[in-house]
Order: sequence, then C-alpha cells, then structure tokens
Amino acid sequence: MTIDVATIPPLTHGEAMQLLEAELERTIAALRTLGAADWTTQTDCPDWNVQAMYQHVLGACEAGASMRENVHQLLAARKHRSAHGGPLEAAISAVQVRERAAVGGPDLVARLAALAPRTVRGRRRIPALIRRWASMKVDGPVHERWALGYLIDTIYLRDLWMHRIDTAYAVGRTAEVTSTHDGRIIANVVAEWARRHGAPFTLELTG
Repeated sequence: MTIDVATIPPLTHGEAMQLLEAELERTIAALRTLGAADWTTQTDCPDWNVQAMYQHVLGACEAGASMRENVHQLLAARKHRSAHGGPLEAAISAVQVRERAAVGGPDLVARLAALAPRTVRGRRRIPALIRRWASMKVDGPVHERWALGYLIDTIYLRDLWMHRIDTAYAVGRTAEVTSTHDGRIIANVVAEWARRHGAPFTLELTG
C-alpha cells in the first residue's frame, strides 16, 4: 500500500490521549508476562536494563499524573545537570531511575497499573492554552524549544511506545502491533520527519 505522507494528519490532543491510554494498557499487559530474568536483560538503551527502563517510565507517568511530582523532577534534574552536565532531558531520566532504583519488576507493574488512569487524566486535562504556550528547551541531540503540547501528545507517547518495542526485542518476544494503533504512531513519526527535511523520498517499511 502506498501512502502520500502529505495526507497524514498530525495527532490531535484527543487522539493522542486515546493512543496513550491504549499504549499504557499494552505496556502493562506485556510487562505482566516477564519473568525474573527478563527484568535484568540489557536493552538497546546503553545504560538501562528492562527494570531501569521502566523505572524511567514509571517516573514519567508519575510526573504526568502530578504537577507537584513534575516540578520536583524538573528541579532535581537541574541539580543533576549542574553536577554531571549533559542535556536536561537526560538528567530528568537519570533522576527518575535513581529515585525508583528500589522498585523491582512486579512492583513496577503494580504501580504502573494503578497510575495509568491518573496519568492519562493528568495529561488530558491540561488546557489548550498551556499546551500551546508552555515550552521546554531541548539541548541534545537536537537543539530546539518544544511546546508542552508537542511533548505530551507526541514525544511522551512515542517514548512509551518505543520502550515497549525495546523490551520485546531485548527479551525475545513478539510485540503486539496493529495498523490502527502502532501504524498510526509510526505514520505520525514519518509525517513529521518528512515535514522536517522537506525533500522528496520513497520509504518502504517492512515487518
């Protein structure tokens, strides 16, 4: 099937939240199948095994569910960056993992399952004006300023999806994928990539 990427619409906030809710459900279902050895399996993310990856995900979801936690992580990340250098977003991830280092696999699953509805509600209810005007400076690997709405609707959704796929590869499982869910997320990635470079291309996706 051939698709003209110019016809792929951006995600709306409502659609992104529906995808987030479904992705959290798929993530939790996949994590419930993991054995003890799976949690210590190295992933393609150099510093993380599966457990550390989901300590990061849990931290991100807790920040999405609570403005107080979100502010705490941002302030702690700035201190981490002052001490260790590097991009702010990497410092946020480091703080999320460090502060949840004692949370093991089964507890990660339980906490994510309990937290997921609050994370979706917390992100869904952020007013459009704040999503449009609040922003975060990104300083690696790209150097841009991202609107809060772009972070919530695009980056955080992709991050959660990507880590589910990362985990499937790491532990040798087949990830659950569908054209309506995963296909929509991938199409959004391709459409944004095309808008950024603006050059003619043909892209063939397999798998």
